Amino acid sequence: MSIQAAETKRAILELRQFKMRNTQDAMRDRTSEFLGKSLLPALKRANPGPVGLFTVGIGQDAPYALMLTSYSDLSHWESAYERVALDKEFLKARESYYGGGLGYVRMETTLLRAFPTVPGIETPPKAEQARIFEIRTYESNSLATLQRKIHMFDESEIAIFRKNHMLPVFFGETIVGRNMPNLTYMLAFDDLAAREKAWKAFGGDPDWKKLRTTPGLTDGEIVSNISNSILQPLAQSDIR
Repeated sequence: MSIQAAETKRAILELRQFKMRNTQDAMRDRTSEFLGKSLLPALKRANPGPVGLFTVGIGQDAPYALMLTSYSDLSHWESAYERVALDKEFLKARESYYGGGLGYVRMETTLLRAFPTVPGIETPPKAEQARIFEIRTYESNSLATLQRKIHMFDESEIAIFRKNHMLPVFFGETIVGRNMPNLTYMLAFDDLAAREKAWKAFGGDPDWKKLRTTPGLTDGEIVSNISNSILQPLAQSDIR
């Protein structure tokens, strides 16, 4: 899909990370249960779109839980949380959760604007078993080089992902968050073996080899740092 043909209305994506630690009072289990059975349903009552809820399997800052949501614009994001704050069922569950001890160490929110050619969350087709998800963040030296990388994704790289059996979930430019300027995206795979096979195929793809060596688009010119994590969906996640 060309940028010109893409939908112009791009979603605001939120990544909300709940950083935890291993404790004797089962912080991870209590928080995962609260997020899946209380916060996620409250958000869906306020904004009936797909909600992704994940725990980290491999990555920095483990253990943590990650929630992915989508909104039409910033005012929609704000109004959704205003509705959650008035949700009696959620408030009752939150009171019980807070009364059980420390639930998480810190909470960190990142807001992103979806890419033109992937203007919102793409929920993968249903599968017999839960997939794994890879989330990757590319930092750039400047807004100019970041825009070149976004254009590179929109014009060619996302299509090469799809060709090599990678399932995109979202692509977004960070508009509020740390280590800016950067972009973040998420891909789904059947399992770790499928991920390894897909990345190997992608690395050997002739279109990718040509693209990655194009003057002005090499990693050394437009990407200053790459970080990634492997995530597993919770049972309540719409994205699995």
